[in-house]
Amino acid sequence: MNVITKTVQLPDGRTISIETGKVAKQADGAVVLRMNNTVLLATVTAAKEAVPGTDFMPVTVDYREKYYATGRFPGGFTKRESKASDEEILVSRLVDRALRPLFPSDFHCEVFVQIWLLSSDGKDQPDALAGFAASAAMACSTIPFEHTISECRVARINGEYVINPTFDQMKDADLDIMVGCTKDNLMMVEGEMSEVSEQDLIGALKAAQEAIKPMCDLQDELAKELGTNVKREYNDEINDEDLRKQIHAELYQPAYDIIHQTLPKQERNDAFDKTIADFLEKYDAAHTDLSEEELEEKHAEAGRYWGDTMRDAMRRCILDEGLRMDGRKTDEVRPIWCEVSPLPGPHGSSIFTRGETQSLSTVTLGTSRDEKMIDEALIQGTDRFLLHYNFPPFATGEAKPQRGVGRREIGHGNLACRALKNMIPADFPYSIRVASDILESNGSSSMATVCAGTLALMDAGVPIKKPVSGIAMGLISECKGTKYAILSDILGDEDHLGDMDFKTTGTRDGLTACQMDIKVDGLSYEILENALAQAHEARMYILDKILETMPAPRPDLKPQAPRIVTFMIPKD
Repeated sequence: MNVITKTVQLPDGRTISIETGKVAKQADGAVVLRMNNTVLLATVTAAKEAVPGTDFMPVTVDYREKYYATGRFPGGFTKRESKASDEEILVSRLVDRALRPLFPSDFHCEVFVQIWLLSSDGKDQPDALAGFAASAAMACSTIPFEHTISECRVARINGEYVINPTFDQMKDADLDIMVGCTKDNLMMVEGEMSEVSEQDLIGALKAAQEAIKPMCDLQDELAKELGTNVKREYNDEINDEDLRKQIHAELYQPAYDIIHQTLPKQERNDAFDKTIADFLEKYDAAHTDLSEEELEEKHAEAGRYWGDTMRDAMRRCILDEGLRMDGRKTDEVRPIWCEVSPLPGPHGSSIFTRGETQSLSTVTLGTSRDEKMIDEALIQGTDRFLLHYNFPPFATGEAKPQRGVGRREIGHGNLACRALKNMIPADFPYSIRVASDILESNGSSSMATVCAGTLALMDAGVPIKKPVSGIAMGLISECKGTKYAILSDILGDEDHLGDMDFKTTGTRDGLTACQMDIKVDGLSYEILENALAQAHEARMYILDKILETMPAPRPDLKPQAPRIVTFMIPKD
């Protein structure tokens, strides 16, 4: 048994160890990570071949907390772990967002990453270690992977940045973010804060990257020692270079022209679809010697090359002419209209529309009996502020049924919840549920939820401390950022085809939450600072629009809302 153990120290002297070769040896890669009494097992397995026709990276990350880790029985009648909790899904998403961009673009084998919390004394927070464990398992495998990463939590406590703080330390934190990055580049940021400045956020990101560098070095040493730094060969994507060149030569200009027309989303998509459909019709007529199966393969390849061509045309329009798909300038926010009390029944309601993105948000007030009970492996208690985000297929014009809540909906709802929850006064006696139903979507429905949620809370008479607005920023860059454009209020296509999705929320006095996904190497802090400054201007513009609709919370609750009266009984 060849057991290898590596250790790394955090800035405060705590040690994290990585061990491989002892357990779960039939997985492609497996590590046991330990910090004090917190123990995680991370495993990674990959299929030998890709499913034919797959044109995306089918990676699944699953984080689970075993109740035996803290010596507890699971709740419920069955007394065993079942489906993932919201918190487990949120941690899975954090790891997924940092790992996913680092698989080779032409690698399409199914990959499964499983991370289990095996032991905890309730002091150290295991979610901050999950990304480190997952990447270390990847490093122990021969699955193609471009860079090792790690994640850590950064909190600002009494003015100092603390890496991976304990549960107790978090009580005094005014900034709490999770950061995932390679040794050189940021990949993912998500967190909440108590109205901190943009410079405070930049400082936290720099502290996180310095802490993560030795974690990445450790993984690189481990891979070299195991010999897994040489990754397996694969041939998952068949490419026809002649077809690629033909599509670019014939369809680049039509794609460019469609973008120049600045059409609405559905019309633009119809024009794009017709362009590739006409090309394929001509292609089929010119290749009658190919079988039906061969033509299907060519159509699948053509779809990939067409996507690359659209991406090139969109990026050149923005970088060379400053022209976006809907005709806006790079720093321009789409037209906004808002309305409060569109519904007579809820305790508060609003509609917030920004361009082709629309949220109908409602507020329901309840008593302490309506609080959400939390019974997880590490955390027990109640939550009196809930925010639920729903995304039906009709919001994007899709004809399909709506099933249960997905991971994306849980993640978007959590971001909006973080943005608003600290604005609820501690002495407000009601439980609050905000529900955001997305009626239209073309870019950043989570930020529309924050804005609509603010209006609905004020319409309900909730005395929020300050109104909150949110914005999603994008980035189009080339040559390691030598030429770039920062985009305010990005469209769905600009998110899909661009290099960054950066969401920030806040009041006039500072940030309350953020979420960032980076899809390009070499994002400099200068670009990040410029993006934050441009985002601040956009947030203030949106906040003004919100306050034009409703300048302050209603002085009283609506007649249909429940009434709670608080009074003191004389001791005698």
